[in-house]
Amino acid sequence: MAKAIYVRFEVPKDLTDKIYQVVEVAKESGKIRKGTNEVTKLVERGEAQFVVMAEDVQPEEILAHMPLLCEEKGVAYGYVPSKQELGVACGLGKATASIAVVDAGKAKPMMDDLANKLRALKK
Repeated sequence: MAKAIYVRFEVPKDLTDKIYQVVEVAKESGKIRKGTNEVTKLVERGEAQFVVMAEDVQPEEILAHMPLLCEEKGVAYGYVPSKQELGVACGLGKATASIAVVDAGKAKPMMDDLANKLRALKK
């Protein structure tokens, strides 16, 4: 299956697992916000530290603006294959297209390391 239009780089499985881990730890000890509209506002205001997007969002246009916006505002971002798993990782019973980590809490060192690895993939 072809990648969605907004997926700008391939995220290896080990980094995908780390992204889910960061989301879960940030949910417990910090603060995350869910939903594309919410995430867009947080990135525009400069409040988001890290953005996670699901690759299986339909229609793709929902997230088409997000990578460019994140790059413009200097916010690290990554992709996970499943919106359902992303929803579960952040404590929802249903799928979510994207989430923003506002306060990483105990996940901060792990998130910073992950952000550096993801930036290296983009180049």
